[in-house]
Amino acid sequence: MFVVQDVLVVYKKNFEEVHDKALDAVRAELDALVVERGLRVDYSARETVRRADFIDRDLIIVLGGDGTLTSIAHSVDSETLVMGVNSHPRETDGDGSYGFYMGSDPNNFGADVRAAIAGEAIVNHLPRLQAEIVTTSGNRIRCDPALNDLLIANTHQYQPSKYHLMRGDSVDCRQYSSGLLFSTFLGQGAWFRNVANIEGTTFPSSEVDDHYLFVARDLPRAERRDDGSYWDWTGEPTVLVSDMHRGYVVSDGWDETHFTRGSTLTVDIEGPILQLLTFRGTMLYRVSHWIDG
Repeated sequence: MFVVQDVLVVYKKNFEEVHDKALDAVRAELDALVVERGLRVDYSARETVRRADFIDRDLIIVLGGDGTLTSIAHSVDSETLVMGVNSHPRETDGDGSYGFYMGSDPNNFGADVRAAIAGEAIVNHLPRLQAEIVTTSGNRIRCDPALNDLLIANTHQYQPSKYHLMRGDSVDCRQYSSGLLFSTFLGQGAWFRNVANIEGTTFPSSEVDDHYLFVARDLPRAERRDDGSYWDWTGEPTVLVSDMHRGYVVSDGWDETHFTRGSTLTVDIEGPILQLLTFRGTMLYRVSHWIDG
């Protein structure tokens, strides 16, 4: 059982009143817990937080929406609990955030954070994608882990992404497209379903933690399947060699990791897990219509 003593709150700060009110509500509850339990609580706006701020924390509270959570989750290791609090829930305002990864909201925060501290929250162990780049000089670089999706593409989006897909030590196929998109099982609703037509597809419950989705976007017409795309559901690493002068890996639409022609990239679902807390059901329950069995 985790002992929660050191807490960091990362919040969305865009000077909209709804987010300021949510922060006030969260701060009031945590101030009470500082007095009651002697918690240490620090606060940082998303725009100013640094990776060092996350070291040795017991609980990270993310106040905002899914974009806030995915933007800072890259800095969170697999040992730290994360609690998402939707600062602008759609249930109370039609213009609010859906908050797929946000297990709490300002109205429930008091009870939820106490459940988290007491070890009574649901701990969802979420797999993350990661890419390792081996440069032509032998340097190894790992991109940030991706909770939703990971893009590999030409940095010049008006030029095709050219690469060799590898199988074992041999070239399986040479291909060009508008980039390769990889998605975790839970992340498929963020971007993947807008690229590949997979409506109605379900996935075995035994595979959701160790498989991922893959699509080559906008393949040349002669290589397209009937749905206009190529996609796969796999538990094996994807290995490719870049034939692009300049390319990049983008994790969850945030930080970019660049590479050059001849670099070898390996994508897998072996990134550090994210321990995300929920309180009224698991993350998989929210997408049970995507699960078979």
